[in-house]
Amino acid sequence: MILIGLGANLPSRYGTPEQTLQACMPEFARLGFPAISASRIYISAPVPVSDQPWYKNAVCRVETSLSPEELIKALHRIEHDFGRVREIRNDPRVIDLDLLAYNDLKQTDALHIPHPRLHERAFVLHPLKEIAPDWVHPVLDKTVGQMIKGLPEGQDIKALDISLIPVEKLSYGS
Repeated sequence: MILIGLGANLPSRYGTPEQTLQACMPEFARLGFPAISASRIYISAPVPVSDQPWYKNAVCRVETSLSPEELIKALHRIEHDFGRVREIRNDPRVIDLDLLAYNDLKQTDALHIPHPRLHERAFVLHPLKEIAPDWVHPVLDKTVGQMIKGLPEGQDIKALDISLIPVEKLSYGS
């Protein structure tokens, strides 16, 4: 299972953070890793706590023949194309794309997968629970539910009634 986390807390040329996250979906498909399922969009407080705008976050599952390294490069390319500027860690951003997991691969010196702080982030785990409730962290050997129970307090999060994939873009076949 290949999982990607999406986040934004600043508007972009695509509009609101929610619209920016939705604009990623056609880019994923164009670059060879279409989303096969996606969570709703969540609103969450910044981590670490700060006075910056709250984030909009989601998680999607993709399919691809790209290697993990190629996929990370493609995610960084999208971030760059969408206007992300990397200056200071944890700054507000127009887009943040993270490779959360790539099948059962475990972290190496070159790859940080599964994402090293995935299990500490409500804004990852709650959307992840929507699309892969039975997923087990390949290093911690914990389910999404177990990791949610272990979250530190103070991570405010709420699901919005907004799909990562806009309803008008969904294909129901004919």
